[in-house]
Amino acid sequence: MALTREHVVGTAVSVLRDFGLADLSMRRLARELDVQVGALYWHVKNKQELLVDVAAQLLGDIPAEVPRSPDPATARTAVVQLATAIRSALVPVPDSAEVIQLAQSLQPAALAPLTGLRDLLETAGVGAGHSAWAQHLVLNHILGSVAAEQERARLESVEGDPAAPGGPPLGAEAFAWGLEVILDGALLPR
Repeated sequence: MALTREHVVGTAVSVLRDFGLADLSMRRLARELDVQVGALYWHVKNKQELLVDVAAQLLGDIPAEVPRSPDPATARTAVVQLATAIRSALVPVPDSAEVIQLAQSLQPAALAPLTGLRDLLETAGVGAGHSAWAQHLVLNHILGSVAAEQERARLESVEGDPAAPGGPPLGAEAFAWGLEVILDGALLPR
């Protein structure tokens, strides 16, 4: 089978899912694909470009369509649904928050659901001048929630005691509460 960009990215996603970002090197990827490292560079310019494609694939099943002229309350509901879908897609993938953050910094247009999030926030009532800030705030809440839940799960698996990490659980319920606090602070109508 001929090596393709899609195959390279798909294998990189598999390595990330199975082993985490620390093990996602170009050498490891080449070994998984049974090719020389140089062959990868015919398909991706560098690891950063690869990680942008990995991030896009992680978010690829999330619909990015933004409702055309919803009222602000409907848009707020859509913001909650989209933010929750992004979080749900990322929680099972180790180090996904770090990959998304990097990709968002390098090539934000490649992550359609995040652009959709900004557009929904605008429709929901955040002024155009502040929609990028609101998107940044909501995205940081999503990624922080993902990272906290993954770290808690990692500690529980290492220490074998669900109470070992201490503190309150930081799962979906805590995420939903925090998201509502953020949206209330942005004065978005319910």
